[in-house]
Amino acid sequence: MILQKTFTQRLWQQRVLVLMSVPLLIHLFIFKYMPLWGWSMAFQEYVPGKSFLHQKWVGLEQFKRIFTDELFYQVLRNTLAMSAINITFSFITAIGLAILLNEVRVTWFKRTVQTISYLPYFISWVVAANIIMVMLSSDNGIVNILLLKLGVIDSSQMWLGKPDLFWWIIGIANVWKNVGWNAIIYLAAISAIEPHLYESADIDGANRLQKIRHITLPGIKPTIVILLIMSIGHVMQAGFEQQYLLGNSLVKDKSMVFDIFVLEYGIRLSRYSFAAAAGIFNSVVSIAMLLMANYIAGKMGEERII
Repeated sequence: MILQKTFTQRLWQQRVLVLMSVPLLIHLFIFKYMPLWGWSMAFQEYVPGKSFLHQKWVGLEQFKRIFTDELFYQVLRNTLAMSAINITFSFITAIGLAILLNEVRVTWFKRTVQTISYLPYFISWVVAANIIMVMLSSDNGIVNILLLKLGVIDSSQMWLGKPDLFWWIIGIANVWKNVGWNAIIYLAAISAIEPHLYESADIDGANRLQKIRHITLPGIKPTIVILLIMSIGHVMQAGFEQQYLLGNSLVKDKSMVFDIFVLEYGIRLSRYSFAAAAGIFNSVVSIAMLLMANYIAGKMGEERII
């Protein structure tokens, strides 16, 4: 009874915060939990227009269709490969940019570089994809012009028509668009490091590289681990807009990711049950990867999010 009274008192004391959280809880319920009812379609042969009670239940038949489809494994390979490239490139470039910006002592130059670096983040992928296509154009693309001037290539190349390069083009495009925004988190983590650690390192005669290695990187290590765990949890979301906009028939075998697969072979063909089953598989794999990464981080003595 005492605990209940204490909880009631605390709830009343924090009533403003509780009221502020109500819209968020309503939003989560409506847009995150209510749609889970649609997962029932994955166990049906769903026909639009029929009521829920009159649908044909087929059990795990939709999942069998997914796992016996050869295209599914090709799409899974593309998704995991592009996710791995995006995660690797994003972490290396964002951490590197944050450290370099932190070492800049000229304030106006630092702010200018930071502003320029995160401006592409606010550009939609429709605009960004058009910029990339113009840059990689085989006619007057700046990439071909520069490489021809430098003697790296003998003739103009159709870069977006080369399947072996598509994953790397997507990875570089993601870096260009997101590196500045991602670096902000690491800059905030670096700013939280105690200044006296750097002062002590200066007294001991440490140079900049030694301070980065022994103070900056260990100081932002918890942030890196937490963001890595969250990124692994989104490994099945390798993107949609960039692959859909930059892809073409020449690179279709390498450009189709899971979300495009669901759109093309599920929703567009009115195979709603197939699309729902694919969505469940996507969610289950993402949750499993998140829990696995969190568990491994805990076993290694690192920060965890759960």
